[in-house]
Amino acid sequence: MIFSELESGHSLEGHAIPVFKTDIKAPKYLYLIGGVHGDEVEGVYVLKELFSWLKLEHNLKDLPMVVIPILNVDGYRAQTRVNAHLVDLNRNLPTKDWTGTITKPKYNPGPKPLSEPENQFLVKIFDKYKPGLIISFHTWKPILNHNGNCKDVAEYFSSYNNYEMADDIGYPTPGSLGTFAVEKYNAPVLTFECPELKTHRANLKEIWLENELGLKNFFGSELVWNKIK
Repeated sequence: MIFSELESGHSLEGHAIPVFKTDIKAPKYLYLIGGVHGDEVEGVYVLKELFSWLKLEHNLKDLPMVVIPILNVDGYRAQTRVNAHLVDLNRNLPTKDWTGTITKPKYNPGPKPLSEPENQFLVKIFDKYKPGLIISFHTWKPILNHNGNCKDVAEYFSSYNNYEMADDIGYPTPGSLGTFAVEKYNAPVLTFECPELKTHRANLKEIWLENELGLKNFFGSELVWNKIK
């Protein structure tokens, strides 16, 4: 597929947030997002490998797609979950259930919804290129957390990697992307939780290899097109 780099966003510390788009105009786009939490290198790595393949794969029909390899670039540089404001970007989006209560420092939602430049940039891109399906790559334990109408996508990937599926991860996530995108854009979100390296897998390559076939086949399936109609 052919991607063009769009105008970058900028983090709190002034670092560029690269974003790429296929050269197709469409009512809705498939989003691939990594690095919402800067210390989740496993999810970033899987998206990096997938994106590298997509850029070299010319036998696939071009999809309307937007790729943000690392949203929290400051956190990634510092290897912290939070951004340079010590805010969890996945608790900072303007959802109906947003709360300013800090239950744990790592879940700091910020002083107000959308206070952080990284999320302001993300919403700006969403508003310009409406999401039809968002796949957000994270790290925790092997689980496919589906919000909105994408249980079938979770089932598809689970048939390859045998990851657990869940529409609820067992605790509240106010201000999260999974809630926000469904509320504002009616766009389903699959939070693709990769296994944590230090407790679940031997190396990053192993995590990619257990997901490679499912991810690659997904882009040649009818399912992906059905989600962005």
